[in-house]
Amino acid sequence: MTKRLQPTEIEQAAKILREGGTVAFPTETVYGLGANALDEAAIAKIFAAKGRPSWDPLIVHVSDKMMLTRLALSIVKYEKLIQHFWPGPLTLLLPRTEQVPDAITAGRPLVGVRMPSHPLALALIRAAGVPIAAPSANRFGHTSPTTADHVLEDLDGRIDAVLDGGPTTVGVESTVLDPNQSPMLIYRPGAITPEMIEQVAGPVRIFQPAVAPTENPAGLPSPGIGIRHYAPRAKLILVASEEELHQQEEQHAGEKIGALLPEGWMAKPSTEVFQWASWSDGQALAQRLFAGLRELDARGVTTILCPLPEASGVGLAIRDRLEKAARAK
Repeated sequence: MTKRLQPTEIEQAAKILREGGTVAFPTETVYGLGANALDEAAIAKIFAAKGRPSWDPLIVHVSDKMMLTRLALSIVKYEKLIQHFWPGPLTLLLPRTEQVPDAITAGRPLVGVRMPSHPLALALIRAAGVPIAAPSANRFGHTSPTTADHVLEDLDGRIDAVLDGGPTTVGVESTVLDPNQSPMLIYRPGAITPEMIEQVAGPVRIFQPAVAPTENPAGLPSPGIGIRHYAPRAKLILVASEEELHQQEEQHAGEKIGALLPEGWMAKPSTEVFQWASWSDGQALAQRLFAGLRELDARGVTTILCPLPEASGVGLAIRDRLEKAARAK
């Protein structure tokens, strides 16, 4: 049975981490499944609990620059990005030190590191006194968790504890940036958008795999770009307009249909509806995305219809998650 800890029990959570256990905890993005990033046996528990393949690298969370120096060889050239975006939802791929176990990076020379802005996450890392490896706290390939209840739906009995800090605020995983390339390369879009990065540090481009990720999973250069991610249990169908949503309702008549509906959109009375957010409010759409997919799953729908936002700002991140979730079946 997984312990459900409250914010006042942060020292108990930190003790579990120091002793090689696993603790799910809130960040501003989603809940992460944490373990001591410098302890190979602890890291192995993350992979086992999630059913995560060893070729998929992990992101490490730190609370200060001193902790970062245990993981990265040099941080001077990345100072502008660190100063501007940390703490926050930006993961940087940095040349790793020898202290970083191969399991964290899947043997690659770069380690993904970020400093979360969630006060409970920072307090937990400080209390533990070690960098914390933490992918999303869900079964591998499933919809990411944005509440402690979501974590327990997937991992109850498979991890030692979950630190309940309420719903997360960003709702999609961090932007993953390789700042060592020119132009810099975004492997996974997130709340830190290309426009925000360009204003601070220069040109960026978005990663486009040369082959489908399923053809060569061992060749994935970064966390968060595998094809099997974010998927609900129900079949997910993406639509471009309200008219197309209605067409899909007709095509799937006889099934139990759910829909993530932006404000002002209409669905059939028989469709299970999750009221999403205003179509113009990308932050709210991102924050409620995974909660909506999980709620419709919980209602027992077999097909979920979901519109795609424009590919700009945080809409890039929302589209990335939805397109991968729709391809995962």
